Amino acid sequence: MELLERPRRLRKNPAIRGMVRETRVSKSALIYPIFVKEGHGIVDPIPSLEGQFHYSPDRVHLELEKVRRAGVPAVLFFGLPAHKDACGSGAWDDQGAVQQALRIAKREFPELYLITDVCMCEYTSHGHCGILNGQQVDNDRTLEVLNRTALSHANAGADMVAPSDMMDGRILSMRRALDREGFSDLPIMSYAVKFASSFYGPFRDAAGSAPAFGDRRGYQMDYHNPREALREAELDVQQGADALMVKPAMSYLDIVYRVRERFDLPLAAYSVSGEYAMIKAAARAGLIDEAAVACEAALAVFRAGANMLITYYAKELAGWMDEGRIG
Repeated sequence: MELLERPRRLRKNPAIRGMVRETRVSKSALIYPIFVKEGHGIVDPIPSLEGQFHYSPDRVHLELEKVRRAGVPAVLFFGLPAHKDACGSGAWDDQGAVQQALRIAKREFPELYLITDVCMCEYTSHGHCGILNGQQVDNDRTLEVLNRTALSHANAGADMVAPSDMMDGRILSMRRALDREGFSDLPIMSYAVKFASSFYGPFRDAAGSAPAFGDRRGYQMDYHNPREALREAELDVQQGADALMVKPAMSYLDIVYRVRERFDLPLAAYSVSGEYAMIKAAARAGLIDEAAVACEAALAVFRAGANMLITYYAKELAGWMDEGRIG
């Protein structure tokens, strides 16, 4: 048969497939989440997140060493306080878990890039992401405590802060607060498009952040609304965000693509706990090849347009890159 075009010519062997590959990824794009729990001597497995642990600040170096050896350049710290209250005051405590971990990491692992999640849900007794007025989150009062938290992280050594609360106006408010205190060079990565997703279940167990009543649909995004997602991202760009994020990743690749097409800022996607747990469960049941599926899922995020991937598989993905399974 006379065919002028035969796409299979460029799939003949690994060499040519590698040369014509359209989407390439590297370790430099990976960010690894770490849960830091207030206390001492803690290295506790997280039942809902196989292979993940709670670390007290004095033990977080054990995980950071693994991250460094894997070649993953960045971590994202989440904190779990010993005590919670209605306003989440532990979030900005100078001796809080995240603040202690930052100082240790900055001293012992200066080559790692340290990002902090800025939110209140892990710290409030009611589990919501801000200060309550009755049973509703008071948007503007919450901005004040988010700013205090971001400043405490900056003072402890954070390289970047990442507010995940989904309060209106938080990026502008936080940018001004950081600038006033001399942190004008500290970037903000906004959870610009964070959906009220069912994929967060294992994380809420790991972070102890399930709301005591109601849900978060009053501030996190409705997953029916792609145009609203672009509006949220646009507002954060206008308010001074340095990078954007879409969360979750797997079921929202269309949103990743739309945000990438519209905006030029660096874009992260967060492969959340439910995505990770599903792959782990299917692999444990013998239904899939864990490495193959995890690599394919990660590649899809980059193919959709993300520059960075926040994932519990970061260390493993780095190893699989070394093995040539993904790259």
